[in-house]
Amino acid sequence: MIPTMTEDRVAPAPPPDLSGADLADADLTGVDLEGRNLSGADLTGANLTGANLRNTNLTDADLSDATLSGTELAGANLTGTDLSNANLRERNLTFAELTGANLVDADLARANLSGADLSGANLKHARMEGANLIGANLSKADLSHANLVAANLTGANLSDADLSDADLGRANLSDADLSGANLTDANLGRVDLTEVILSGADLTGANLGRSKLTDADLSDANLGKANLNEADLCGAVLANANLGDVNLTDVDLSGADLTGADLSGADLTGADLTGTILPDADLGKANLTEASLTDADLTDVNLGKAKLNDAELSGADLSGANLHGADLSGADVTDVTW
Repeated sequence: MIPTMTEDRVAPAPPPDLSGADLADADLTGVDLEGRNLSGADLTGANLTGANLRNTNLTDADLSDATLSGTELAGANLTGTDLSNANLRERNLTFAELTGANLVDADLARANLSGADLSGANLKHARMEGANLIGANLSKADLSHANLVAANLTGANLSDADLSDADLGRANLSDADLSGANLTDANLGRVDLTEVILSGADLTGANLGRSKLTDADLSDANLGKANLNEADLCGAVLANANLGDVNLTDVDLSGADLTGADLSGADLTGADLTGTILPDADLGKANLTEASLTDADLTDVNLGKAKLNDAELSGADLSGANLHGADLSGADVTDVTW
């Protein structure tokens, strides 16, 4: 019997196992390592310019100070990998597995990390300006002091992430999940936060000036001493949020839910609170000068010593409200329910 070509075909040899290999300072320019096993390998200072590392297993490998210019990393498994100080600028890391990776001081500017798993990764001081992080998983990641200016984080999972002192100026965070995130002193000025989940987030001292927070969920969030000047909070949920002493001048809060929120001492000068839901909220000593509260629900609200000079209160429901010491001079109280 004459053997067929199918029967004679020899199975290709499996890719060589390079796990634990010592490749420190090696010149691997343009090398094709697609699909290889490099778990635990020492690649510190290695030159991987133009190398193909697609779908490569780099679990727990050390790539600190490695040169990765033009390196292809799409689909690579970088779980626990040390990429500190690595140059990953403009690299393709779509759907890469970077769980628990060390990316301290890494340069990820304009890198494509869409769909990547960066949960628990250390990205402290990382440079990520203009990076594509659409749908990325950054839950519990450390992004403190990271540069995320103009980054696209649409639909990203940032729950319980540390973004303290991070710069997110002009970033797109629409539909992102930031529940429980630490955003103390973070810069979120002019950021698109449409429908973002920020429930339970800590935004103490954060800059949210001119940001778009339309329909965002900020329930139970801490916004103490945050800057919300000219922010758009139309339809946002701020139930039980802490907004004490916050700058809310000229803010759009029309239709927002502020049930039980702490707004004591807040500056709401010229703010739009038309149709806003405020039952049981604390507005003691708040400045509501020239604010619009038309048709607002202010039942059982504390307005003790609040400034309501020239405020628009027509059609508002103030039943059960505490107005002890409040200044209503010049306010429009037409059709108010007392």
